[in-house]
Amino acid sequence: MVSFKGAQFPQDVILHAAFFYVRYGVSYRDLEEILAERGVAVDHATLNRWVVRYASGLATVAQRRKATTAPSWRLDETYVKVRGEWCYLYRAVDRNGQTLDFMLSEHRDEAAALRFMAQTISSNGLPRACAIDKSRANTTALMGMNAALRKVGSDRRIRVYRSKYLNNTVEQDHRGVKRRIRPMLGFKSFRSATATLDGIETAHMIRKGQLGSGSGCPFEIYANLAA
Repeated sequence: MVSFKGAQFPQDVILHAAFFYVRYGVSYRDLEEILAERGVAVDHATLNRWVVRYASGLATVAQRRKATTAPSWRLDETYVKVRGEWCYLYRAVDRNGQTLDFMLSEHRDEAAALRFMAQTISSNGLPRACAIDKSRANTTALMGMNAALRKVGSDRRIRVYRSKYLNNTVEQDHRGVKRRIRPMLGFKSFRSATATLDGIETAHMIRKGQLGSGSGCPFEIYANLAA
């Protein structure tokens, strides 16, 4: 459960503003104006604080509640600019394009790839197979996972495929996230970037039907994550 204790605005107003920002191509100033037209006077800086404070918690709940995913994974990274520098958004989807997990990292190396693999396995279980591109870091991370499985006496292994064709699934899925990131022209802090991307990914999961259909209203599905 996400706590709204101490908030100066009603919970539904906060959730509506946060969802509108992460789902649609608006700036915080645009959203400030939209809310003002509906009788809600709130500063754009406050809207930013709402997203930073609540989006990650809601994303954590979404991970727990999402529909079961397939054991065949597709792994890849895309670029995100933070403080004028390129960072790396690690993303994983299953063979059907359903979101598995995501992680923003300042580095693209073996340590980051291994951390992302561990995080994704923790939230989705051990995969049967992973398709990756020619990334040396991802290859080494998967080899490390298989070595760890051998060390603990497990007979299970992750089959690794280096296939551009198979990885098209995740590369195409990047577009839904990048489409929302592009108008933002980068982030001013790593914390803000992480929270905002958590919100964008959650909205993307709702669009793909991973959190159920509810009443058919995407906002209602998002708001229910706080329940």
